[in-house]
Amino acid sequence: MKSVKLCGHGVAAIAEVPEPTPQPHEVVIQTAISALCGSELHGYRNDGSAKGNSGHEAAGVVLRVGTAVTTLQPGQRVGVSAIAGCGVCGYCARGQSTWCTKRRFYGSMHAEQFVVAATACHVLPDEVDWKTGVLISGDGLGVPFHTSTKIIRPDTTTIAVFGAGPVGLGNVLLQAFLGKKVIAVDVSAPRLELAARLGAAATFNPNDTDVIAAIRDYTGGVGADLCIEAAGRPETALNCFAAVKTGGQVIFNGEQGAVNLSISEQFIRRDITATGSWFYHYAEFHDMLRLFRSGLPVASLITDVYSLDDVNTAFADFAAGKTGKAVISYG
Repeated sequence: MKSVKLCGHGVAAIAEVPEPTPQPHEVVIQTAISALCGSELHGYRNDGSAKGNSGHEAAGVVLRVGTAVTTLQPGQRVGVSAIAGCGVCGYCARGQSTWCTKRRFYGSMHAEQFVVAATACHVLPDEVDWKTGVLISGDGLGVPFHTSTKIIRPDTTTIAVFGAGPVGLGNVLLQAFLGKKVIAVDVSAPRLELAARLGAAATFNPNDTDVIAAIRDYTGGVGADLCIEAAGRPETALNCFAAVKTGGQVIFNGEQGAVNLSISEQFIRRDITATGSWFYHYAEFHDMLRLFRSGLPVASLITDVYSLDDVNTAFADFAAGKTGKAVISYG
């Protein structure tokens, strides 16, 4: 079967690999759609992947089930979470598999078939199309939704989203739908245009303006109630603290290393709350499904659809910031 191989240094290719075999508690999915995630660009731009690929957002049809699987049957349409818990601990019992100490990550989903734990699958109702299904079961809407559960102040009104990649755009879409006044910040003009179409009330490009001054001016000199860091860059993290109001909150989505923060200046003397938010809880799928059913235009995050054979173009466009959420369709 065909599977994507990240060769590194800006090259993605197609490789022929054996069809996967499920372990007792796993299933094999015939892929209908897989989505590109910003976290994959590190391997794409650098040394690639030795085996498999970094794809971890997909949806499709159950093809084969392991001998111990009783909850799924071949032919069912499913979206999947890349994180599967042990299934027996307290976190897993509450649908919080991302907090499970024995959690497992499943990848290699940019392929005609992939294997995943049965407990990581969400059966998709008939009215949920593939585009929506891959977003409400993966990072696309999962991260923004989980982030929304981390907002501590009910009177939060103005939200600045730093980074208008797929996760940042998801935050823009969701928070605008929930009635918040959203400010989008990015260096990509096409992505800022998309942010505006998804509901951003204001957009600022650091290449053109002093973003901190612009946000403070936009908020009457106070600063944003909440800043969401979705770019994964130290300078963006620092800008979030500079742009948020005293007593406000910063939520981190973007993975990154050490950031040189002052506990006194950035936290203590301004009463700032900083919060981490990683992936989404398995139990939150039904909340996202309800939002879709109430009118949230989830699939509007997807701007470009590529065939599997065009995967190199897909990654090149995505890495250049030309797309919103980009997906591969498997026909």
